[in-house]
Amino acid sequence: MRINVHMNYLVSALLLTLLVACSEKEPTAQIDKRSGCQIDTYGSWASPISASDVYGLSDNFGELQSVNDAVYFVQSDSASGGRVGIKRLDLDGSVSEVVTTEFDVRSKVHEYGGSPFLGIGQSLFVSRAKDQLLYRIAPNQEPVPLTPNGTRHADCVSYSKGSRIICVREDHRAQGVPVASLVALNLNFSGEGEVLSSGADFYSAPRVSPDNNQMAWISWNHPNMPWDNTQLWVGELEPKGGLHNARRLIPEHEGAITQPLYSPDGQLYFIADFNNWWNLYRISVEGELEHVLDMEAEFAVPDWKLGNHNYAFESDNTIIASYSHNGEASLIRIFLDTGLTEPIAVDFGEISQVVKGDNGIYFVGAKVTPEKGIYKVNGRGTQLVYAPELPVLDPAYISRAESISFESGNGEQVYGYYYGPVNPDFIPPKDSRPPLLVMLHGGPTAKASLAFRRDIQFWTSRGFAVMDLNYRGSSGFGRKYRQSIYGRWGKADVEDAVRAAGHLVNKGWVDGLQLAMRGNSAGGLTALSALAFYDTFKAGVSYAGISDMEVLSKDADKFESKYLEHLVGVSTDARNIYRQRSPLYHLEELDEPLLLIQGGDDDHVAQKQSKKIFNALKAKGVPVSYLAFNGGEHELKEQHNKIKALEVELAFYGKVFGFTPAGEQAPLRLENAGNLKSGE
Repeated sequence: MRINVHMNYLVSALLLTLLVACSEKEPTAQIDKRSGCQIDTYGSWASPISASDVYGLSDNFGELQSVNDAVYFVQSDSASGGRVGIKRLDLDGSVSEVVTTEFDVRSKVHEYGGSPFLGIGQSLFVSRAKDQLLYRIAPNQEPVPLTPNGTRHADCVSYSKGSRIICVREDHRAQGVPVASLVALNLNFSGEGEVLSSGADFYSAPRVSPDNNQMAWISWNHPNMPWDNTQLWVGELEPKGGLHNARRLIPEHEGAITQPLYSPDGQLYFIADFNNWWNLYRISVEGELEHVLDMEAEFAVPDWKLGNHNYAFESDNTIIASYSHNGEASLIRIFLDTGLTEPIAVDFGEISQVVKGDNGIYFVGAKVTPEKGIYKVNGRGTQLVYAPELPVLDPAYISRAESISFESGNGEQVYGYYYGPVNPDFIPPKDSRPPLLVMLHGGPTAKASLAFRRDIQFWTSRGFAVMDLNYRGSSGFGRKYRQSIYGRWGKADVEDAVRAAGHLVNKGWVDGLQLAMRGNSAGGLTALSALAFYDTFKAGVSYAGISDMEVLSKDADKFESKYLEHLVGVSTDARNIYRQRSPLYHLEELDEPLLLIQGGDDDHVAQKQSKKIFNALKAKGVPVSYLAFNGGEHELKEQHNKIKALEVELAFYGKVFGFTPAGEQAPLRLENAGNLKSGE
């Protein structure tokens, strides 16, 4: 096994608890004479980070777009149930609301949406969540719908000739699967629009050349996902309508091509993973493929949503681009005439939405510290120009990530981030080790990142250790690693979680009898499977976890309808591998305490799956709890629901591992609590 250690945070965390003076101890508390700190069990430490601090002001924002002399962006409002509005950032740093969260801006093209608005002059063209119509919103006017009922539009771009915009359209009006196409919409009246390209299963990223004479776009067909194999196309745009001479570029090269973009002089650039890594390429004047920058780094992310932007032209000769290497995000300037690069920022955990504004390059960044916001490239550095309101957090309570790797099945390397418990007010009893939470992203192609997360600090400041796992199949480590889950979903990811816990136990960093897993959606399946097929973990929490692959394959939307064929394989009656991999059909082997959290209106994972697991475990005497939120969706967008879920989860671990969390206890109804092996 190999460890890649940036800092020995375990040692530094222990030193921190010994060297920092403690404050306001309970009068009856046991006090350590050397440090003056309170001695208390891991998990029971009083933390300044409440569940409300985690979710109370956790407004997400992104999808930047430069319009005239301002930058527009979408931002959700946690207080209004996660609904989304549009704000305007002016050159002087002032921010104003231009579309309220009541309108709720959201596209559902390809189900996951993305790129829901386009700005032209004083008007915005916006997709509304409620009806999926595209509206024109102009100052001092009521929103006007432009598109027919039953259609969805997103990823729109301006085509100034003929006063049109070009969008990805998904047509749900006929029975059967929706039909995708690229359409041109006339801005002077509503209607069907003109179909420019059709026939592929999916479309994305229409981009018009600077002279308005050419358009490039991406398409792909089943069973591919956009991070498998896609096609790059170009065609000639007619000023009065129509597209001719549509042709596929570089058909001899297979890979996931994404983010086409024309340079100021009309040369076509794009990102592709031809060499395992998502790198930057271009088509030369002679029509040849040229590798702009050869790096073992990822300049793109899986296109679950439309509208990802990882690079922009700063000038005719320079590109500002973001990339990820071993989980670390960086921003660089690329000089196109020499191929040289210079670093701009290396202290970010995530960088996205790199776009060109009238006065420079902007991007959305989240640092490894609590700082996040919209930044502007300022020479060889960056400048924070907008930040959302967030609770202030004392740095003394922040646990720093330690990047580790270890061997899993077949000797394959697996990656993750370890966070040790940190709280300057407490030290643990002698010779004790912290409980471990293995966190699983929703994936399978998502990723854990180094961007600061208050939900992780919620646990570490209470005395938990956290492992944020990039199991096989996670993005950010190249195409080969991303596809290493194919055929092995429900096996390789589960094995990685088990090996991660064992690795940390063997290092002596965590308590081998207090190991828990938590995951959402696909991560929930990994958590449930680990409990059903292994005896390593002593507790699990599933947030809308997938438990039945067979049902998932039948209920999947068009975008994901063939995804299981990659992840697992083709299941047949003679060889029903979906049932073999599904924890729902192996509950007789699941004997450890489980908390199930579910939204009542989840349209991705049916509530009945969680109920079936709950009833089965309750009947066999397993300690189990079921928390459902009426009206809650797949991701529990309502602020109060997320807060309650986190508080109940803490109470659950307290019951299972036999400690009393500090502060007021959340109500927890745990069936068969008398069968806990070590509880209160």
